[in-house]
Amino acid sequence: MFSLQDKIALVTGAGSGIGAAIAEVFARSGARVIVADRDEAAGARVADSLIGAEFRALDVADETRCQEVAARVLQAHGRLDVLVNNAGIGHVGTMLTTSGADLDRLYAVNVRGVFNVTKVFLPGMVARRQGSIVNLASLGGVVGVRDRLAYCVSKFAVVGLTKAAALDHAAEGVRVNCICPGRVETPFVQARIREYPDPAKAYREMAATQPVGRMARPEEIAAAALYLAADESAMVTGSALMIDGGWSAG
Repeated sequence: MFSLQDKIALVTGAGSGIGAAIAEVFARSGARVIVADRDEAAGARVADSLIGAEFRALDVADETRCQEVAARVLQAHGRLDVLVNNAGIGHVGTMLTTSGADLDRLYAVNVRGVFNVTKVFLPGMVARRQGSIVNLASLGGVVGVRDRLAYCVSKFAVVGLTKAAALDHAAEGVRVNCICPGRVETPFVQARIREYPDPAKAYREMAATQPVGRMARPEEIAAAALYLAADESAMVTGSALMIDGGWSAG
């Protein structure tokens, strides 16, 4: 397993799902993990379950709060080695069924949120000439997905932000990559499936969109985040790693 021994890592949206899985695998790999989430109860539960972890309440869309959290983290630890911008939200709708407010809401969290958190921690990484930033994008940031217009717009932006930042800061020792999952069996997805008249059928139909015939598990996304965070991926920057069971290969 790749090691993050003695590294300081912050994971946004770490109160559940992919973010919680990333926080867990980072902690097992030796990192001091800062669990950040706007859901204080969920985030605190995850932090309490991990050795050496701590919780910080954070709404990534709140620029002032991002600045406050960064100041406290840097005061307590002196640096941040790894940043995972995982927090994000979704929306179902086409151009005709998506409002401007819907688009703004997704942009505020999925795009501006990544910008806000990266903006406050990047200067320290540049000053130390060391750091790894991992953004959670999506299959929907590389190819179009039906009935997900606003989500695709926001995730395409995350992929673009990742690539531009990677080029801007490669010579300064900071790596920026993103992960593009397909469908992942998170608690959120499981809850949505249970709302269908026939949950078993809904699950089969969602899983069938991926050629491997199943959804990814959060731990599989976390394993990719660990690789991108670790020193072993020192030559990897500006990448958009697809974890979609072959969906985008067609």
